[in-house]
Amino acid sequence: MSKSIVSANIASIQLEPGSIPAEWMLSGNPETRSKLLVRTNDWIANVVIWECGAASYKWHYNQDEAYFVISGEGFMTDEKGVEHRFGAGDVAFFPAGTNATWRHPDHFRKIAVLKDSIWRPLAFGLKACSKLLHIAGLSGKLALVLLCSTSFVLQ
Repeated sequence: MSKSIVSANIASIQLEPGSIPAEWMLSGNPETRSKLLVRTNDWIANVVIWECGAASYKWHYNQDEAYFVISGEGFMTDEKGVEHRFGAGDVAFFPAGTNATWRHPDHFRKIAVLKDSIWRPLAFGLKACSKLLHIAGLSGKLALVLLCSTSFVLQ
């Protein structure tokens, strides 16, 4: 499979309606808008544009999330009760499992990179295997076939 470069003009992207779960809402309007921009070939990471209006809500990060604030501002209170401000141009990272309370006095828009967490020893093994296959000059579908064959033989 060939890899394609993806580019987008943020101003022209048509966002789709969504919502914050009702049980997480503290005040304001739970309506959001977002759009999946790209998903990696391994389905472990996504790039999403997301926005909401004035609201206050609880949030649980079930994936690692790194994001860049495009516009607006948000005040996040962490699990220790410390408030952090995020505004246009700020970058943030929240590891999977983080709980926070958010407050947006007005519109808030971000581009987020969401990544599923995998068991650390498995991630190390996959990285080492990938490096060995790269060194051996094997890549793409052939490498996947070899990995699956080896896995089947080892069982």
